[in-house]
Amino acid sequence: MRFFLFIVILTTLTSCYHTERNCDKFKTGTFEFEALVGTELTKTTFVRNDSIEVDYFRGNADTSYIRWINACEYVVTKKNPKNQAEKRAIHMKILATEGDTYTFEYNIVGETRKERGTAVKVREESKP
Repeated sequence: MRFFLFIVILTTLTSCYHTERNCDKFKTGTFEFEALVGTELTKTTFVRNDSIEVDYFRGNADTSYIRWINACEYVVTKKNPKNQAEKRAIHMKILATEGDTYTFEYNIVGETRKERGTAVKVREESKP
């Protein structure tokens, strides 16, 4: 009987948890993302409108096309790839949102290995 009561309480508590996913808020704007590259923490700033994203990393700008699959998923394709690796599209999926921050998962289209990250919206307007 105690086990049954434990399961009922656990189910009740976990069913109340709801991950926020207000993805439409993150379709446009200026964002920052920090990642560990080797042993160095680096920051990328990117400006996104509905169909174009411009990334600024270590003084270089790079433009990509955005194709939205649904409100929380999109595919990024480099506008001017410099090599074979850059020709591969990246699938992005917003997993959760909170305030001006969203957690995302990404992978190269066709590959199973996925990575996660968090981006912060720093400005509403998007002027690439």
